Amino acid sequence: MKAIILAAGQGTRLRPLTSDKPKCMVEYQNKPIIDYILEVMKESCIFNIAIVNGYKKDVLEEYLKDESLAFYTNNNFDKTNMVSTLFCAKDFMDDDLIISYADIVYNKEVLEKLLKSDSDFSVVVDRKWRELWSQRMENPLEDAETLKIKDRKIIELGKKPNDYTDIEGQYIGLIKISKKIVNKVIELYQQLDKENEYDKQNFDNMYMTSFIQIIIDNLTDIKPVFIDGGWIEVDCIDDLKSYKII
Repeated sequence: MKAIILAAGQGTRLRPLTSDKPKCMVEYQNKPIIDYILEVMKESCIFNIAIVNGYKKDVLEEYLKDESLAFYTNNNFDKTNMVSTLFCAKDFMDDDLIISYADIVYNKEVLEKLLKSDSDFSVVVDRKWRELWSQRMENPLEDAETLKIKDRKIIELGKKPNDYTDIEGQYIGLIKISKKIVNKVIELYQQLDKENEYDKQNFDNMYMTSFIQIIIDNLTDIKPVFIDGGWIEVDCIDDLKSYKII
């Protein structure tokens, strides 16, 4: 099992906390977010870990110099989005693979549920997302995205919902891909039309949810791994103040 942590972003909504360090080094409850992620992975016996950095890469690599990690760099971090960041590490993608955003904190139980999934492609879905979103904002529907499930498979995600019935949970930024299909995922990405738009974003700025939807429509079924809390997302300074302990 390998893991890739996507840590290239600038974290502009967390400034001034990210003025001199990457988003994943912002502290939640007196500990950098990246430390939580690495600790949970190692507790779950995942030691072959790569980090895709970008913004303030030297600061991050210096901080993690004593860790046994592989580093890849998205040199265009200021002009691209999460999918582009992921495929900067395509040479690392040759085994069963966990993919984690670097601005989320989750407990061991969340990761263990994902590791137990026997699907070729699985994503973690929080059924109690509304409780978390309500800590962050007055109207959770404004920020949430659709996630629809049929026959225990995700059929749609990442769109703007009309109401709460369009949301059967929220994708949290944690994925598992089996070794059997990882090369097919890479090939699918490489074959996409780079001149096309994807959910109103150009190819380089494609959202991860857009790419997951492409996989659903063209490659394989995607299984939701349900959780009921046990994680947070740190996207702005107010998030650091709003959350209860996970």
